[in-house]
Amino acid sequence: MSDAVQPTAAEVRAAAEAVKTALDRHLAAVERRSGDDDPAVYEAFNELAAAAEEYDELLYDRYDEVTPFEIPGSEDTLPPYTGPEEPNALSVLIRRDYAVVEPQRLLAQAQRVEAAEDEGVVGEDVEASGTVHGALGVLFGEFEPDEIASRHKEFGLEEGDSTLWVTAADEPADPGEWLESPFEQTDPQRVICRFDVSAVFDDDAEDDLDEDDDLVPGPALDGDLDDDSDLEPLDADR
Repeated sequence: MSDAVQPTAAEVRAAAEAVKTALDRHLAAVERRSGDDDPAVYEAFNELAAAAEEYDELLYDRYDEVTPFEIPGSEDTLPPYTGPEEPNALSVLIRRDYAVVEPQRLLAQAQRVEAAEDEGVVGEDVEASGTVHGALGVLFGEFEPDEIASRHKEFGLEEGDSTLWVTAADEPADPGEWLESPFEQTDPQRVICRFDVSAVFDDDAEDDLDEDDDLVPGPALDGDLDDDSDLEPLDADR
């Protein structure tokens, strides 16, 4: 950064004073909090985070120094809950990502499902399992998503990130009301709880994997399976 655009010492000092003021306001809001989700505390928290981040940036630009503050991103926190205390209805929003790592295993499992359903008849009715996207349609049409999650290795899939949001609603939605856009109407302030599972959480805590598995809800970890031993007969009668 050139001298022409460097912040002045007075600007850095002013940013430091802003942090002190925001810190006092945050403490006062905490002392007066009316509940676990007091909006005043949430607002004061955001103001303190913004002030600390501004000071950190100016301090670095002026003096090439950093602070010990770690400012959480806005995507890491949810706003305070403003939904009903006793929800009459719930929506559970789930996203699970997978990579297709063994296409032949996926195709074989889909073909076995079709063969069981069609009693070995070969023709137009069993051609869907001949492609990867067709095989995925067969398997996800036959098995519930939770079963796919628990048996993903059998289907040639590898788990990626997943997230689950439980949101409150005043009344159940009308049949078919949200099917065209299932996630567009989500109000973050009505999220009752949220659970995330991601490999990035394990980068610095591989030794604590067993403990973390007990604390973080999500698909159970499968044991190591041999390439062929887990190709067991599938139950097609559902």
